[in-house]
This record gives sequence, C-alpha cells and structure tokens, in this order.
Amino acid sequence: MKRIASLLLIASIGLVQMAKADEGMWLLPLLNKLNMEKMKELGLKLSAEDIYSINNSSLKDAIVIFGGGCTGELISEEGLILTNHHCGYGNIQALSSVEHNYLEDGFWAKSKAEELPAEGLKVTFMKYMEDVTEKINAELTDDMSEADRRAKIKEVSGEIIKKATEGNKYRAIVEDYFEGNQFFLIVYETFTDVRFVGAPPSSIGKFGHDTDNWMWPRHTGDFSMFRVYCSPDGKPADYSEDNVPYQPKHHLPISLKGVDMDDFAMTIGFPGSTERYLTSWGIEERMDITNEARITPRGIKQDIWSEDMAASEKVRIQYASKFSRSSNYWKNSIGMNRGLEKLNVLEKKRQLEAEFSEWVASSSERKAKYGDVLNNLEKAYENQAPYKKASSYIMECLIRGTEIYSFSLNALELQKALEDENDDAIATAIEHLKEAGKAFYKDYYPETDRKVLTALTKLYYETIEKRFHPDFYNTINKKFKGDYAKYANTIFAKSIFANEENFNAFLAKPKLKTLNKDLAFQAGDDIIETYREIYGQLRESATTISEANRLFIAGLMEMHPDKVYYPDANFTMRLSYGTVGDYEPRDGVKYKYFTTIEGVMEKEDPDNYEFIVPQKLKDLWKAKDYGQYANEDGSLPVCFTSNNDITGGNSGSPVINANGELFGLAFDGNWEAMSGDIAFETELQKCINVDIRYVLFIIDKYAGATNLIDEMTLVK
Repeated sequence: MKRIASLLLIASIGLVQMAKADEGMWLLPLLNKLNMEKMKELGLKLSAEDIYSINNSSLKDAIVIFGGGCTGELISEEGLILTNHHCGYGNIQALSSVEHNYLEDGFWAKSKAEELPAEGLKVTFMKYMEDVTEKINAELTDDMSEADRRAKIKEVSGEIIKKATEGNKYRAIVEDYFEGNQFFLIVYETFTDVRFVGAPPSSIGKFGHDTDNWMWPRHTGDFSMFRVYCSPDGKPADYSEDNVPYQPKHHLPISLKGVDMDDFAMTIGFPGSTERYLTSWGIEERMDITNEARITPRGIKQDIWSEDMAASEKVRIQYASKFSRSSNYWKNSIGMNRGLEKLNVLEKKRQLEAEFSEWVASSSERKAKYGDVLNNLEKAYENQAPYKKASSYIMECLIRGTEIYSFSLNALELQKALEDENDDAIATAIEHLKEAGKAFYKDYYPETDRKVLTALTKLYYETIEKRFHPDFYNTINKKFKGDYAKYANTIFAKSIFANEENFNAFLAKPKLKTLNKDLAFQAGDDIIETYREIYGQLRESATTISEANRLFIAGLMEMHPDKVYYPDANFTMRLSYGTVGDYEPRDGVKYKYFTTIEGVMEKEDPDNYEFIVPQKLKDLWKAKDYGQYANEDGSLPVCFTSNNDITGGNSGSPVINANGELFGLAFDGNWEAMSGDIAFETELQKCINVDIRYVLFIIDKYAGATNLIDEMTLVK
C-alpha cells in the first residue's frame, strides 16, 4: 500500500505544466503544489493562502453547500447568500401558492423582517480538509479482501472522525479519492436557519426554461438570494426570532469592472460526480443502460406533466420544481450520449486499455498485481448488465416515476405498529404520516399521477425481463386482464393514498386489513422488495468493479508518473481555473463569449411561457436605464462563457476574477460538451455564467431592492 501512496504523491507533484488550464477539479489544500504556477501565468493575483487557509480568512470561507446539491456564496457581512434560481427553485416553490406565486411573480424582502423562513433548507461551510491517506494506508495490506479492506477503512475513519469532532458540534467525514487510493478528512459546520430574501420571476430566473437548458447563447438571470441566521453567539441554531444574521469570516467583494476576452476565471464549489477514469465497459453501461433508462421513462412522464401543467395554474405550481429536476438530467443524458459518440470516447478508452495491457504484460511484477484488472472489469459489467437495467428502470418508472407507489411506503411504519398492536407506536406512526402527507399532497395532483402510473407501469412490464417483475403485475394480469388504465383507475378511485381526503380519513381510523388490501400499498411494497433483491445481486459485481477500478487507476498513475492527476468529483469542495472565451461548436459557427439584454428581447415570445419578458424589463430596456451596470458601449451584459471545469453541484458557484472578486455566477454547461462528466472536451467545454452586473441590475433597477445592494461590497 505504501507503493500506491508514493505513486500518488509523484502524480500529485509531477510536471504541472502538462495540466491544461481549463481541465481539472482541484483540491484546495493541494493548490500550492499543483496549480499556483499555472494560475499565476493566467493572471491570478492571489496566493494559495488567500484561497484556502485554516487559520485565516480566505475565499473558501465564503463558499457553502446550498441545500443538498448546489453551491452558494456569501456576498455580505450579514450572511447574504447568492446562488442560482434553479438551486433555490424547490424552496421558492414550497413557499409559493396561487395567492403568493413567488415563482411567477418573484419576491424581494425590503427588510430583514420580510425575509421568509425556508423550512428544511440548510447551508454548510467547510471548515478544513486534512490528508489522512498515510494514516489509513498504514492499516491496509495488499492481501486483504475487498470486504476486509472496507471494514478497516471504516474503522480507522471512525477513529479519525471521532477525534476531529471532540469538543465541538462539527460534522466530519472521511472521503476517498481516486477510487480509494487517497483519503481526506473533511470537517463541516451546518446552519439550519436560512431565509428566503429574493428572486426574480421565473420569466427572468428561468428565461428559456427547458428549451434553452444546456444551450448557448443564454439570456437567463439564474439567481436567487437567501440569508443564513445563527444564534446571538454566532453558532448554528434552528429558526428563532432571536437569531441574528450570520457574520462570515469572509464574503466575496463584487466586481463592476466587467468581463473581457481571456480574463482569468476560477470557480470554487461542490461538483457532484464525474467519472473521468471510467473504463470502456463502464461507458457502454452508462450510455446504453443508465442514460437510456432516464431518457425514455422521463420523456413519457414529462410529456404528461407538461400537458397538465399547461392546462392548470395550480398544477403548474405543484409540478414546476419536479419537472425542472426531472428534465435537467433527462436532457443531460441525451446530450451525453450524443457527445460521447461524436468524440469517439469508447475507442479512445479502448486504446488506453490496450496500452495498459501491454504495460502490464511487460513485467511479471505488474502481471501479478494488475494482470486480472481489465478482465475482471469486463466480466463484472457483463454479469451485472441485466440487473443494472432492471434497477435503473424500476427506479425511473416505479419509484421516482409514479408518485403514489413511493408515498404509500411511508405507511410501512404504521403497518408494523398495527401488526404489533402497539398503541404508542401506532400514534407515533400516524403523526409521522400526517407530516409526510402535509408535504406530499401540497404538490400532488392525482389525475396527473394516474396518467403517469398507467404509462410507466406498462413501460416497465414491456421493457424489463419477467424475472424482475414485482408481484403486483400478477394482479394486473389476472384481475385486470392486463388493462393498465383500468388498474390505475381502480387505484385512484379506491386507494387511501389517492387523495388527501381518503388519507386523512384512514388515519382517523387506521385498520391493518384496509392498509394491506390497498392496491397502491401492495404495489409499493412489492416494488421495494424487488428492488432490494436486484440491488443485492448488484453488490457482488459492484465490489469487483470497485476493487478493479482502484487498481486500474493506481496502475495508470504508475504507468504515467509524470502526468498530473485530479480526482473525480464527489461533492467535496473543488477549484477549477481557466479563462473567459468564445468557442466554435461546428463548421462555420462561432459563438461570442457574452450576451446582452438585446438577445432577451430577440427571443421574446408572449405566446410561449418559456420566453415571456416582463413588461418592466422591457421598459428599462427601451429607456436604456441600466445604471452603473452597463458596458462602456452602453449595452447591458447578461451571460458569459468561460472554460472552467464544472458539473452538477457546481450550480451557484461563484466565478471569481484574478483579484478574488465575484464577477459571475455559474449555472450551466453547454450542449456540445455534455460528455464532460466522462470525457472533458478541451475545445468545446464551456461553463455558462450569469454576469454579476445583470444580477445587480435586476436587484437594483428592476426590483428596487437597494437595501440588498447597500450591504454588498462593490468594486469599480
């Protein structure tokens, strides 16, 4: 194991000049060793200590995990958070109603007293990272089984975490990198009192909606604002009127100086997941199984949702956030498959694997260590293919796809309590169900879900092998003669979960017999049981793949010791660096690096909700009333592109200039490079950003929320 650790060190401090400026999701504690020379060449004026410091204020102290899957940044001394509109979308939707439709109309708190508690929303600061690879590797040996290895890593990690959290209320984890070749302790502090401060209407914050998603040129003001509160002593605390705005160790100053070609740009955020070291067999599985299982079921579901949302304002509010979440990676999967094919990624991976095989075969020592790696990977992926397809489809069709099936499983606790005839447990289970029901039925339209259930239950049956069919399909075939519409109609006519009235009536007088006979509950129970069986079959191959990937990456590092490696994204803090610039997506086409408000007006379509432009924005445009946020030529910037390396989770990440000032807000990648999670395309990969001046213009001139502008640090 010491050999792997030394190889990793060599890879880490090797020839930095070989790394491309625009590729890589880098760990902040290693910037000084790996990246500062290149970043300085591109124009950076800061030191590594300015970016990441444990003892002093640094940029990392202004960056937060926003909710459970986005990034945000602190932009004032009073805990003001900036993130994407689509990151805050679910919270904004939860606070909205037909009477107060903050998605449609926007919202601006003109004082702190007007800010709205965002129930359940959390923001998390990273306190520090520490390389603990040596501590863990010291307890590992090459002859350990994979199970024993994992158990020992868990044991040692637990000891490290315990020590890191003694005497404080921090949360700590030990994350592995390079498929288990490197380990870092990461310590976090989480705040639970977060309040909604402001957001433009969706006609600005989601301008272009799904049509423009992943596309350039963009004209979307994709931002929203929240504020983190704490107890008077500065510690995390649940919501209380006594809480005060949090004062961060650092907040980002905001640049009004504008964006020019080749400007230095860096992002700091929490990219969710990449698979840059995936082998050819893994890529085939991703394209043919995982992505396909997203594309087909979600496409069917979204068509149903779209039709009902267009017909009802109530349904549009209820399903707005759900649709956005679903369509985002539906379109991503389509684009990824297209990009991987266009870039011939499979063939390139096979060439690398052939090179690896030759390198292994040239040494008896390597053959002993790495000789079975690729063969084991090929067999494991082949063996798990039918199980992977079934698990992907059962998730997309029956668990995530059909809402009533999943929601019914909340009653498993009550079922157990009723079976045990335990009055206290029954009362507790009922209270839990009431809380779950309150949230679920607020954003649930039974007629829409009935249509989805009919379509996706049938799709699963027709697509997946019979051996993976949950038992409730026997009921459909025998009792309903294979008539899925009739089956769905019966569920929504009789199920205790079909509507809030039935649900509450059942909770008033719960009976075990009634629950067990409920068709939705029966189906949900069967689905989960089948999913567990399939997942169990996947464990063995997953263990083989994990071990082989770890050895494959260790071997690659040994094979190319002079190459600089960065780990795949795993939702831990990373920095990417690059420059602002144009790109040429295809022959005869060149995209400028910026857009202006003129493009908003050119795209306007009052008959298409995706491209409606608010009247006040049109009035400001006609008057050219842009204030201090205009370019020197009088135009108003909206978005720009840079070649930063981002993925999901980076949404809301600050785009920071050479002086450490905020000048953009990352919100998307470009369609031509959807393969980026697996293969970074250096010529086409772009990060799409909102120009911070457009954000400020909307806050100031459009919304009149000058109270928010006044608390920011603006740099001219």
